[in-house]
Amino acid sequence: MNDAVRVRFAPSNTGHLHIGGARTALFNWFFARHTGGTAILRIEDTDQERSTEAYYDAIIEAFEWLGLDWDEGPYRQTERMALYTEAAKKMLDAGTAYRCTCTPDEVDEMRKKARAEGRTPKYDGTCRGRYDTDPDLPFCLRLKVPDEGETVVDDLLAGPVTFQNDQLDDMVIARTDGTPTYNFCVAVDDIDMRITHVIRGNDHLSNTPKQILVYQALGESPPRFVHISMILGSDKKRLSKRHGATSVLEFREQGYLPEAFINYLVRLGWSLGDQEIFSCDEIIKNFSIENLNLSSAVLNPEKMLWTNQEYIMKGDAGRLLELLEERLRARGLAPELLSPEARLGVVEELRTRAKTLEELADGAAFFFSPGVTLDEKAAAKFLISDIAAPLGRVREAIAGVEPFAPEGIKEVFEGVLEAEDMKLGKLAQPVRVAITGGTKSPGIFETLALLGKERSLERLDAALARIENP
Repeated sequence: MNDAVRVRFAPSNTGHLHIGGARTALFNWFFARHTGGTAILRIEDTDQERSTEAYYDAIIEAFEWLGLDWDEGPYRQTERMALYTEAAKKMLDAGTAYRCTCTPDEVDEMRKKARAEGRTPKYDGTCRGRYDTDPDLPFCLRLKVPDEGETVVDDLLAGPVTFQNDQLDDMVIARTDGTPTYNFCVAVDDIDMRITHVIRGNDHLSNTPKQILVYQALGESPPRFVHISMILGSDKKRLSKRHGATSVLEFREQGYLPEAFINYLVRLGWSLGDQEIFSCDEIIKNFSIENLNLSSAVLNPEKMLWTNQEYIMKGDAGRLLELLEERLRARGLAPELLSPEARLGVVEELRTRAKTLEELADGAAFFFSPGVTLDEKAAAKFLISDIAAPLGRVREAIAGVEPFAPEGIKEVFEGVLEAEDMKLGKLAQPVRVAITGGTKSPGIFETLALLGKERSLERLDAALARIENP
């Protein structure tokens, strides 16, 4: 094996990139960056019935959102068939693979018989050492597993894991139609790409001895293996749709920042003291296989939201504004209704209240709508006849504020409150409902200033008209 670290992430385009796969990809990528090695993306698309171009595009889109720059790839197995054919022929010529003419029904019977006799249900080797030369008789190719001894997976996390060879099947490496099988392709690709370390989920551990035997059959040494823990839901069961979002693009749509998503996922199975928030450079500097955890990681949605909120609160306001504007336009709203300075002001006012970009857009929507949609319950409670006079006085008072800034707005509010002998809350909430449509917003003075005088007056006029003509 080459001394330089070479790792790969190899998803199948039979579905979206899910959160567990994304974490595996990140561990590979950060290990490569930490060691100065090479990170390779390989798409395992030989399952023609389930693989689609739409899923392929979605996987690529997910990595673009995460900002992972692969050093090589994406390679596609369907474009590498000649390589698998050549490797199969090499094994056949060396006697480490053989032709098998047994039908699927015959193999099923072999397994049923073995199960009934208390033996490992596997192919019984009927075709080892023989081949029917009838050219019309279909055959597959099988790996010839040693009858004795053991295959050891030297796992860098779990230590040596031993498999007895007599318990392993003579697995099919090429089907009767000539198409190669998963475990065979994986090993051949890893050899061709000079992979030094295979970091993947421990659900693949049972595949590893089969792939090691292919390595050995082709005269190659296997890479180092690292089988990481699975991600579990809060009920300690394997993560699935019932736990909520599982695909990377779903989390993007929910309003997660990619850097927050990466930070949380990497910390889900890797740790460095008590530190929770890491920049990408910090992860690269400190990442190591030794710091990976063997125990299963449990997804904590609340902690994930907390991490995202930390990044929203501390992120660059200009970038947050760009992301906010994308979501506003997707809702049919117009960011241009506010000046660039006011738009940034909206971000600064709302960023401490939002856990996701979607929440940020929810809170900002009223600023960028040409009118206001009233929450009927809030309107019925606060836009009542008793408030008409003080609301009208506020409307007239703020019309004269210049410049239209929080300090001046506050000053005229205080004048109205004194004249009406009211507390701020009794007046601010009706104004808030009139201006925003609901009962939640930043401070009322800041909200009015950001919305602007003209639009604030229009909304107050509309509220007063509603009170007069309910």
